[in-house]
Amino acid sequence: MRNVINLNQDWKFIQQDAGLPESLPADWQTVQLPHSWNAIDGQDGNGSYDRGRYWYAKTFETPKQPLAGGKVYVEVLAAGQQATVYVNGTEVTYHEGGYSIFRADITSLCKEEGENLLVIACSNEYKDSVYPQSADFTFYGGLYRGVNLISVPEAHFDLEYYGGPGIQVTPKPCDCGGAAFEITSYVKNIDENFTVLYSITDAEGKEVASGCRPADSTGITLYVPDAQKWEIDSPYLYTVKATLQRRNEAYDEISAKVGVRSFSCDPDKGFIINGKETPLRGVSRHQDMLYKGNALTREDHYRDAALIKELGANTIRLAHYQHSQDFYDACDEMGFVVWAEIPFISVFNKDPEAHQNCISQLKELIIQNYNHPSICFWGISNEILIGGISEKLVENHKELNALAKELDPTRLTTIAHVTMTPVESPMHGITDVESYNHYFGWYGGKMEDNGPWFDNFHKVHPDICVGVSEYGCEGIITYHGPNPACKDYSEEYQALYHEHMAKVLEERPWLWSSHVWNMFDFGCAARNEGGVAGRNNKGLMTIDRKTKKDSYYIYKAYWNKEPMVHLCGKRYAQRAGETTQIRVYSNLPTVTLYLNGEKVGEQTAEKVFVFDVALADGFNTIVAEAGDLKDTMTLEKVEKEPSIYVLPEVNERAEGVANWFKAVGDLDLKAPMEFPEGMYSIKDTMEELAKNEEAVKIAATAFKLTMNMTVKPGEGMWDMMKSMTLEKVGEMAGSLAPEGFMESINAQLNKIKKD
Repeated sequence: MRNVINLNQDWKFIQQDAGLPESLPADWQTVQLPHSWNAIDGQDGNGSYDRGRYWYAKTFETPKQPLAGGKVYVEVLAAGQQATVYVNGTEVTYHEGGYSIFRADITSLCKEEGENLLVIACSNEYKDSVYPQSADFTFYGGLYRGVNLISVPEAHFDLEYYGGPGIQVTPKPCDCGGAAFEITSYVKNIDENFTVLYSITDAEGKEVASGCRPADSTGITLYVPDAQKWEIDSPYLYTVKATLQRRNEAYDEISAKVGVRSFSCDPDKGFIINGKETPLRGVSRHQDMLYKGNALTREDHYRDAALIKELGANTIRLAHYQHSQDFYDACDEMGFVVWAEIPFISVFNKDPEAHQNCISQLKELIIQNYNHPSICFWGISNEILIGGISEKLVENHKELNALAKELDPTRLTTIAHVTMTPVESPMHGITDVESYNHYFGWYGGKMEDNGPWFDNFHKVHPDICVGVSEYGCEGIITYHGPNPACKDYSEEYQALYHEHMAKVLEERPWLWSSHVWNMFDFGCAARNEGGVAGRNNKGLMTIDRKTKKDSYYIYKAYWNKEPMVHLCGKRYAQRAGETTQIRVYSNLPTVTLYLNGEKVGEQTAEKVFVFDVALADGFNTIVAEAGDLKDTMTLEKVEKEPSIYVLPEVNERAEGVANWFKAVGDLDLKAPMEFPEGMYSIKDTMEELAKNEEAVKIAATAFKLTMNMTVKPGEGMWDMMKSMTLEKVGEMAGSLAPEGFMESINAQLNKIKKD
């Protein structure tokens, strides 16, 4: 029978490209899996992180099967981003793609007696044929999900086909109330004496259906009467077990947990599951944590899922790659609708090998995760039009979509468009449903632009199911103030932004899904915004999972059915002025506020309650009461609020814009923009502008003053931005670029001749 042996303990590791060792190196450090060498530098704010080819080594004894002809496989659950596996000095396999399972047959290389040497070289170096190429997150290196040995008899369920589980189950609800389970398993090295036995058990372990097939034709449909549905609020799971049988002996056994559900999307009704219209409202998630990088345990994954469940979300977009089986399991068990995707993101590489890597990663994603009932959508790309559009790009998307439908006709395909993708674009209509990443109110425009934009898209494309795949803004819990504004990075502005967005979504149930960017702050070594470098700080919670920002609670008020009340601004603990504003979030209709034991007032409202309060000198106790629930905080009235509450760059940026206009002198900023041949302009890409020192300096100034982003050739997120034009940057900046600013930038560039 199958024996899975965990190999996660006591690996030898060296953070050098030391080459293949002949024996277990005594002088390498000892590490435990999961492990990433970027656990610290991938998020510490130093501006870069170690991207190299480094080595892991471990010894093992060959596992024995009772019968002759047994097989031994090595199973790597993920290795970022490329990996080569060696056994006893011989290369076994090479794998490209940092987020999926891969296996290899090592039987012929294993010693009958004594220890074997297993060595894995991992690399997170840039390789132009492997996605992701460039993106707004850290590409952690390491064996960050673990390694197993799998011992099986010679006849066994397949272990090699794109890392899949060897069984595929498609439960389909029937009109009579039962369900048909279409099952196929994949076997190797069998003869006419083998059969496959199937058993379906319910959540209590009771067998509800069974069947038998010859091993050379394993497909079967089993019927389960009165089948329980997999629902978001009641995610019922069946277990399907396949046993490879030779006469009276079981040779191999595998199983999968599955759910019975039907779902669809409608442009006017949104997402429908089991016949019920159910708007999908939730979050996106990256797989990293503070000082762990992406080397997370099963407990870490389940804790993340539990925090999202507490929020009241019913969907998760798993950005921007295949996540751990542990997290998909958690989603199956807790009732999330999942958008799973490949890392075809930000930068399009025309190299055919890069396209083949997309194909390979999509095959691995679908084949390895087919049985998870939580997954309803396969995502084929994210913000891929940052670098512009081409016929080849459109063609590749059509191929990926066709492949997804071929491998899995039961699920819907989707795409996350970057905000500048035109409403009329050849990228529309490729996938079954679509979504947009919009940051109106942060990277440009006003938060109030979100609703009208989607209303217009819905009007122009009444037949397209559209959603919101990303939206959000940075919130850093030390920044506060009475007048929150875009790009001040304050906890208050983030809360106001999400107040608005939660209402926009509530009013538009036809938006098939929405995903906050992001549930948790996450590592991005290239970032340096808001005084917290190395992180994207748009999370509703901090990267260490210790602090729920105020914005977390507005969604809890909208989405969680359990009664709740939350006082905002607890970290805005010292306040100046005659009065201060107290905001309360609750899903109950009435909130009463008390100041120092005295009733301030009572309000009836929808989710957001706002009180103006005159604090007494010194310390004040605030109590918010809703139904039987109370929340409290302590505020101190001060003459002047602490300077730590304001990011210095906020004032510097405003002064910088003013100084810029002084510097450009007497330019006619209202004249039509010109684009003379042979001279630079805002229509040139950043890569083109970088050919001239003066031109790229002007461009970098535009980025810094409008979007507070530092841009330098070859540094940070340059690979993502180099194909963008300043014209596009101006469109994204919107109101962050004052009148005449982009005209002044263009006029300055017009003075510089191209070489």
